[in-house]
Amino acid sequence: MGKIVIKETKNGGYGFNLLATNGQVIATSQVYKDLPACQAGAASVIENAPVARLEDQTDIGFEELACPKFEVYADKAGEFRFRLKAKNGLIIAVSESYKELKSCMNGVESVKKNAADAEVVQE
Repeated sequence: MGKIVIKETKNGGYGFNLLATNGQVIATSQVYKDLPACQAGAASVIENAPVARLEDQTDIGFEELACPKFEVYADKAGEFRFRLKAKNGLIIAVSESYKELKSCMNGVESVKKNAADAEVVQE
């Protein structure tokens, strides 16, 4: 069972991390202006991640999918990342960078699994 940890940021906003069962951060949110907006973002991850399809943008000629979806892509440094987009097309969570595409894909699967029944806590 994953956990979403909401924290106040230094600038007075709010953000969250999705943690795997081992406590490792597997996805991060944007900074929200207030707590209710952050809580809604966390709820959106729980709702969308388990059903989101995978759009592998590292494949030449990849098919653009409807949202919700995970977009896997290579960043400017040549490493791999993913972003989770909600049904409305907004980015609701992003990953760290991965050196290997396979590790990034494993990260997507971990988010799908851990978000499904994640407990939301505020620290």
